[in-house]
Amino acid sequence: MNDKHMQIGEVAARTELSLRTIRHYEETGLVVPSARSQGGFRLYTQTDVARLMVVRRMKPLGFTLDQMRDLLDATDRLDADGDLEADEREALLKRVREYEEAAAEQVDKLRVQLARAEDFAATLRGRLHPDRAP
Repeated sequence: MNDKHMQIGEVAARTELSLRTIRHYEETGLVVPSARSQGGFRLYTQTDVARLMVVRRMKPLGFTLDQMRDLLDATDRLDADGDLEADEREALLKRVREYEEAAAEQVDKLRVQLARAEDFAATLRGRLHPDRAP
């Protein structure tokens, strides 16, 4: 990825996360900026932004900070790949697979919730506009 550094405001705009949320993720060790400017400003890379996007996508699915950290650790180790033994690589892939399955399960639950919400909104529309009801 690109080595260009971005300040926190640009990262917030790209990720649609608040400055406070990004700082919180740093405080918890989830996503630490790659560098600091001479003035002490946080400097992020595209890789840091990609990590924040993983966290942003996991949050609404109900994953905990520890689970986010665990997944990021597994993917970091897989990306580094250098000295991974075959069994260690398979164990990391298994962890990632478990998160993928959990995410798919949450997506299914959200689809059911969305369908119910749409039905409810349609019912209310029908009451407000009986002449337009199907």
